[in-house]
Amino acid sequence: MSTTKWAIDPTHSEIGFKVKHMMFTTISGKFTKFDASIESNDSNFENAKIEFTGAIDSIATGNADRDTHLLSADFFDAGQFPTIKFSATSFSKINEGEYELVGDLTMHGVTKSVKLPAEFSGLMKDPWGNTKLALSLEGKINRKDWGLTWNSALETGGVLVGEEVKLAIELQFIKE
Repeated sequence: MSTTKWAIDPTHSEIGFKVKHMMFTTISGKFTKFDASIESNDSNFENAKIEFTGAIDSIATGNADRDTHLLSADFFDAGQFPTIKFSATSFSKINEGEYELVGDLTMHGVTKSVKLPAEFSGLMKDPWGNTKLALSLEGKINRKDWGLTWNSALETGGVLVGEEVKLAIELQFIKE
């Protein structure tokens, strides 16, 4: 059985997240520098080897001061922990086009297992004859589970930054 390798198409992929600010608005951000790959032994990609690495210093929320704060020791501590990594432990079909991606997410020096619902859009040829595949991932994690605990209490109650982080990830891969 041969292994097929797939490389990320970064111009058609996005690693995004959303977090509540002051308990009532949502702030979006993304990582602009990342790499990902897939290795699979079959066409349905079950139990494919899926790897991802993102550069913490590429975080972008649309506000330079906020981005600088996120890179500091209060949050990601990019100087000490420059990358975020994900390594799949399983990729299982639930229904047609619906999968569950399970793997180890390493962030801020902490590794925890996460489960993410995944939509596999199948294979397609682009106009230049390249075979591509697409995955959409959504899920939630609690940033405190990875030691990202900084916050500030609000005078009116609640906190400045929500604990729940919603993930919105769109990935396109190209067959090598």
